[in-house]
Amino acid sequence: MRLNEWQLAFEGYLLGEQPLADAALSRSLVGGPTLDVETGLAIYHNAYRARLQEVMEGDFPSIRRWLGEQGFSSLVAAYLHHSPSRHFSLRWLGQGFADFIPRHVVSGQGLPLAELARLEWAFTLAFDAPEAAVLSVPDLAALDAAQWPELQLRLAPCVQWLLLRYNSLAQWQSVKAEVDFPPSALLEQEQVCLVWRSQRVCRYRSVSAGEAQALQGMCAGQWSFAELCAELAVTYDEGAPLQAASWLKQWAEDGLVWRYGP
Repeated sequence: MRLNEWQLAFEGYLLGEQPLADAALSRSLVGGPTLDVETGLAIYHNAYRARLQEVMEGDFPSIRRWLGEQGFSSLVAAYLHHSPSRHFSLRWLGQGFADFIPRHVVSGQGLPLAELARLEWAFTLAFDAPEAAVLSVPDLAALDAAQWPELQLRLAPCVQWLLLRYNSLAQWQSVKAEVDFPPSALLEQEQVCLVWRSQRVCRYRSVSAGEAQALQGMCAGQWSFAELCAELAVTYDEGAPLQAASWLKQWAEDGLVWRYGP
């Protein structure tokens, strides 16, 4: 058996459901005085799967808390069978977990479970996102009056924007605080939650509908600061510039945005 053939055979064995290797792979190996080939291979097979399970437990502790050990283990096994690890880094193992859940969990749990998984995965994405020179409060203070009207912003690469329909944030918080896990509930109004990284620490907060619209308008709609003030004038009248400046300061303090325009 050639090396590439052996590597493919071993990979197929690790990804297979059964810990019993085929005869060709077994014959290519030599056992030791205290460990035969079949037992050694089974150890590799079980250790590989245990490692994948461990990674998923670390990335999705709230899903594990909701379903319990057995339910979570079964869901992960089904996910790994559907989406085996294909990246050299296990960091990407759970990338498709949230999308897989509604297709596998057919009860009313599917959508809220998927939303909770998406929230947990957002922290992984935020933590590993590339660095960016975010706008700071001193940067704002250094702008002269002529620069403010044309100021434009973009979200920092680490910012994850989630629209929550269920009490996923409260469930996630309960796991972090090690308190009773609340049952899933539909929110009276959809909630925008931001997850990002600042000073190598992941942070999060909910934002009001007004702030979310303003942030979305500037970062996705490419509004200038003057256009933001004009949009806010409908609601805040003469107080629009003050409200716009207040939100802008908050975004800078949080480290959410970087300067795009002049």
